Amino acid sequence: MMDQLPLALGWCLYAVIHSLLAGLRLKAAVARRWPGFMPWYRLAYNAFAVLAVLPLLWLMRATPGDDLWAWKGAWAWLGNGLALAALWGAMQSSQAYAMNDFLGLGVLEGAKHIERDVFRLSAAHRYVRHPWYSFGLVIVWTRDMNAAMLVSALAITIYFVVGSRLEERKLIEIHGDTYRRYRERVPGLLPLPWKRLSRAEAADFH
Repeated sequence: MMDQLPLALGWCLYAVIHSLLAGLRLKAAVARRWPGFMPWYRLAYNAFAVLAVLPLLWLMRATPGDDLWAWKGAWAWLGNGLALAALWGAMQSSQAYAMNDFLGLGVLEGAKHIERDVFRLSAAHRYVRHPWYSFGLVIVWTRDMNAAMLVSALAITIYFVVGSRLEERKLIEIHGDTYRRYRERVPGLLPLPWKRLSRAEAADFH
């Protein structure tokens, strides 16, 4: 497993930088110092996220390590089916986000638009507060595993757990009591049958 140490460290560094760049305080500091750059901040952030993950993907391919397990037969069908369902769910839940702004394509008007303040809920948000993370975990853990994939899956899982907590600090700062009430009603990453919003409650939640 020592062969996977550079990969593990790489994921840690990626997570730290990614979280720092996503923080409201850094965005506010950039907005004060370079206000003209703010319309491009999200686009630059996304470009970094994509480019910075490429060396990690290369490491996974260059040093795969031992094969640990592979899904066979009906299990492979189940795993791939769950992954496709998770991908579909992630696409459906994107309706809760201002995707132009998320991708960096929206037109921002100064520092007050560092984050959009509209609180939206998709169908998946009735069951978990962070559906993209939940669906991402399904996709990651339904893949065949070698040592590099296992290290990456563990790193991604830890980052999603920690990152969701950090993200919620921003959401509370943006949405205040609305998000606090939502957080009390709906679990974070794993759906729980006794903690969810009805369709009517989600439609009226504000």
